[in-house]
Amino acid sequence: MLLGLLSPSQSETLHNGRPSVIMEGKVAQLVVDIGGGSIVSFRLNNQPTNPLAFDSSAFDPSEKGILRPLGHFLCLDRWGPATEAEKQNGMFFHGEASRVEWEIIKPPTSEGDSIQALMTAKLPLAGLEIKRQIQLSSDSASFFVSEQVTNKNLLGRIYNMVQHPTIGPPFLDEDTLVDSNAQKGFMQTSPLPTPEKPAVYWPNALKGTQLIDLRRLLDDSDPNVVSFTFEEHIGWITASSLSEGLLIGYLWDTREYPWLNIWRHAKNGKPAARGLEFGTTGLHQPFPVLVEKRQIFNRPIYTYLDTGQTSKRNYLAFLFKIPKDYRGVARATYETGKITLQEQGSGPKRTLKMKTGNLPLVIKQTTP
Repeated sequence: MLLGLLSPSQSETLHNGRPSVIMEGKVAQLVVDIGGGSIVSFRLNNQPTNPLAFDSSAFDPSEKGILRPLGHFLCLDRWGPATEAEKQNGMFFHGEASRVEWEIIKPPTSEGDSIQALMTAKLPLAGLEIKRQIQLSSDSASFFVSEQVTNKNLLGRIYNMVQHPTIGPPFLDEDTLVDSNAQKGFMQTSPLPTPEKPAVYWPNALKGTQLIDLRRLLDDSDPNVVSFTFEEHIGWITASSLSEGLLIGYLWDTREYPWLNIWRHAKNGKPAARGLEFGTTGLHQPFPVLVEKRQIFNRPIYTYLDTGQTSKRNYLAFLFKIPKDYRGVARATYETGKITLQEQGSGPKRTLKMKTGNLPLVIKQTTP
C-alpha cells in the first residue's frame, strides 16, 4: 500500500498523529513511522531534543498535502533518481521503501537487556521485500538494526540500499560538528563520466577552487552532496550539537556499506538539514549510468541480488550527552558491547564511553 493516511492497529501507537512503533528504554526512546518505515525520533528520555527532525514536505514541493516526517529513512531500491521511463511507470526518487506502508510482525517486546520489534515492507515496483529487526538497549541510548532484503522477482536484478539519517534544527545549527573516519571522496556536482576528478579527502570538499570544511554548515550548502570511501573495516559518523549538548552517531561494517554521502541543505541563510547517509553506492545517478561507470575508487556503486536471494546489512546508532565546549570526535571504536569516542583537538581529551549490552553488531577485524 502506498503511503497515505493510516489508521492504527493493535500493535501501533499514534505519534504526532501518525501510526507508529514506539520503543521505550530506561534511557532513550525510539519511534518508527509505519507510513514509510522511517525512524522519526531518537532521543534521551530526559531531553526533548530529537536530532532526526526532518520533514520532507518542508523541502519538496511535490509533497504538499502529505505529511512525511522522514528523519532517518531508507533509500531502497535506489539512491537518487529513476530513469524517465521508470518515472512514467511510477517509480519514486530514492525508491519505494519510504513510500509504502510497513507491517508490524512483532510489536515492541522486552527481551533480556533490550526492547525488540520486527517489521516488514513490500516494494511492488522493485519486486523486493524488506524485513527489519530493531533492538533498543534497555540501559543505554543505543539501538541496533538488522535489515534483510529479498528479491521476489523471477529474475535477478541490481539495486542499491542507502541509510539516510537526516538531522535538522534545533539540533542542527551553525556550530553543529559532523565527524567521520571517511577518507577519499568526490563532489556529486563534478561532471560525468569522471566525477571522481578532482578527488578530495574528508572533511574537505571543493567549491570551484575554494576549499570547504564539511564539518560545519553555515549559510551556503554548495557543494550540495559529497561522497566518500573508507579504508577501515568500521565506518562511523557523528554529529555533535553544542547548543543542545547532544551527539548522535552511527557505526557499520564498510563491506556492507562502503560509501558515506554527505548532503547539506541551507534555507534562508540558515542550516536546514544534513544527510549523514551511508550505503552501497556513492553515485547519485540512475542505474544505466551506474552500470556504465561500474566502480569509483575501486569501490562498487551498485550491488546484485539474484532471484530469491536475501542480503542482510546491519548498523548501530547511539546518543551521548556532551559539554557545550566539545570539540568533536577524532575516533570512534567499537568492541562487542562497548562504544568509545575520543575527542578532537589539543588539550585534555574527554573520552565518551557507552556499554550497549548484548546488541549483536559484529564486525570482523579485516580491511574492506
